[in-house]
Amino acid sequence: MPQTKTFSIPDTIELVIFDCDGVLVDSEMLSQRVLLSMLKDLGVVVSKEYFLTNFLGFNFEHVTAKVFADFSVTLTAEFRDSYRAALITVFATELQKTEGLSAILAELNVKSCVATSGSPEKVKNSLHYTQLTSYFDGHVFTSSEVTNGKPAPDLFLHAAKQMAVAPQHCLVIEDSNAGVSAGLAANMHVIRYIGASHLKNSDNSTQALADVSTIAHWNQLFEQLPSLSSSAKIER
Repeated sequence: MPQTKTFSIPDTIELVIFDCDGVLVDSEMLSQRVLLSMLKDLGVVVSKEYFLTNFLGFNFEHVTAKVFADFSVTLTAEFRDSYRAALITVFATELQKTEGLSAILAELNVKSCVATSGSPEKVKNSLHYTQLTSYFDGHVFTSSEVTNGKPAPDLFLHAAKQMAVAPQHCLVIEDSNAGVSAGLAANMHVIRYIGASHLKNSDNSTQALADVSTIAHWNQLFEQLPSLSSSAKIER
């Protein structure tokens, strides 16, 4: 199991804001496979490390701008739509929730929501295919609802406002450096989740941009913040 870090988080959390890709669902390796294959067809060949550094946690508009800046290749609206359709097809048969997540969501005793850089259609399908929709009761927010995506704080501040919780009482759970930066910029507490496939056994798993707590398995969330659990005893 990757090394984790623990920093103090107060017992005043009223809202947990989950990122979706790479946090709730183990999707980033699937996204990487589909996107890199389609980029290769355009003559753009990038590594896993490039994907993690430049695409992970960002919305598609950022990806488009980065590909143009580095390779002088324009990703058209047709490319975007084809990529999203191909990804949903893969998700339908291969997407899994992250290990141990359902038990934690069932025990969580504060409000929760989803805030993701993914498109509304993508997150809707991700939650549906992994049977997670019911846990969030429609409280799902995407970067399409704000002016600036991660690493700007806009999306997390928007989610907190919609959920009627002050930023200082919010906990963001993210996997990407862009998401961690966004959570900190929003004046929220942040935990970096490193238990999904794209960060397991990777140097990236312990190289967050800031000193924030990390967890490699969901049972570590209640170990760090027992006040979030509705049960005094956590099943292993």
